[in-house]
Amino acid sequence: MKNFDNRWKDFPDYIIGITKEIWEDRGIGTLNHYYSEDIPVRSPMGVQRGNQEVIASTMATVDEFADRQLFGEDVIWSGTPETQLLSSHRIITTATHNRDGMFGKASGKKFKIRVIADCAAKDNTIFDEWLIRDYGGIVRQLGGDPKSFAKKLIKKEGGPDKCNKPFTPEIDIKGDYVGTGNDNEWGAQYASVLTRLMDKEFSLVREKYDRAVQTEYAGAVSGISHDSVIEHWLALRSSFPNATFKIHHQIGMDANVLPPRAAIRWSLDGVHEGWGMFGKPTGAKVHVMGLAHAEYGPFGEDGSSIRRECALIDEIAIWKQILMQTGKFS
Repeated sequence: MKNFDNRWKDFPDYIIGITKEIWEDRGIGTLNHYYSEDIPVRSPMGVQRGNQEVIASTMATVDEFADRQLFGEDVIWSGTPETQLLSSHRIITTATHNRDGMFGKASGKKFKIRVIADCAAKDNTIFDEWLIRDYGGIVRQLGGDPKSFAKKLIKKEGGPDKCNKPFTPEIDIKGDYVGTGNDNEWGAQYASVLTRLMDKEFSLVREKYDRAVQTEYAGAVSGISHDSVIEHWLALRSSFPNATFKIHHQIGMDANVLPPRAAIRWSLDGVHEGWGMFGKPTGAKVHVMGLAHAEYGPFGEDGSSIRRECALIDEIAIWKQILMQTGKFS
């Protein structure tokens, strides 16, 4: 890869390799050169600016979860080393809650969640990032629930006026990545499926998803078959029935020895005005950041269907937005 360290055989090797080096090998200081000085890192919980903020939060996470491991499931990517590269990196992460920290007093409990990180890179450096960790999945496996945890977090951070603000377009920082992905057919297919689901065409699940589809959703929820797909997307959409759905980035791949697959970064902007994943409607204005991966197989009415899907949102960040506006956080 042009202008990358020659120890990396390709872009996925670079992404998986530096992730292990930073987190598991405790090479936290390498963020001084793997991440640019002014990198914006957006997650549903807010925006960080610069590698020093990333280093501080990484140290805090490593301290709270000392045995944390990150297993790279896939890297779906687009671009070129000569211009800009964008990786959508799906990770299984495991850890034991052995120290006090963001998630409260050490509980000794273990968790396993998914993470998806979209990282833009050039010249051996990550310079733009979008990241979703399944915080709701962590909270549930540590014995709590997302709504109660969000309430405690608001109080701990000083109340709705002073607490850290979840990500919305209004607080976004413009980064240097200018791409929108590629025009590969698999990305286009998956983008069409998500768009139609957000248009309430839930009947298409039995057409576009394999009967044996394996699913991984927010809250560390694993499922199989059509009902798991419908339950997830219906519960989300019914909470925000009139929210605007937008696709921000779209990648399709059909390469190496892996099946055709796709990665989509998307959002919902609207009002919590329906019963669904987030309970009784509150009228709160909410921004939902979403990252989703799909893998295709040979079965289906048109010769292919989605065999695996992993779609992440951050329930804690969404509850935080709702509670900050309704005042019901105490």
